[in-house]
Amino acid sequence: MNDQKTLRLRKRAEFLTVRSGEKRRGPFFLLEMKTREPAESAAAKAGNKPRVGITVTKKNGNAVIRNRIRRRLREAVRTKAAGDMADGTDYVIVARRDALSAPFAELVRELAKRVSKKAEQKR
Repeated sequence: MNDQKTLRLRKRAEFLTVRSGEKRRGPFFLLEMKTREPAESAAAKAGNKPRVGITVTKKNGNAVIRNRIRRRLREAVRTKAAGDMADGTDYVIVARRDALSAPFAELVRELAKRVSKKAEQKR
């Protein structure tokens, strides 16, 4: 298990907020990123970790196909990309149909490449 655990975006408002951020297009997904405003509450400690949301639309197929795409992307984030994600940033992955048939190693590599571009710009 990774040292850095990512939290999930759950509410529609959180997903819509990230839409106004930076977008990185790829062959398997669109990655949207936005840095959160610093929170002053007690939950600020947990609020510093990166948060991830995955969107798979009905255009991609039926529920079985959409869930399979979602599981593949979630595992790609867990195995590789979570360590590269910047603290205090929200990420939304909007899947494309090609994410289902792509080799997993290529999917992971593409995700890590898109996430690391953001990390390089912050430094």
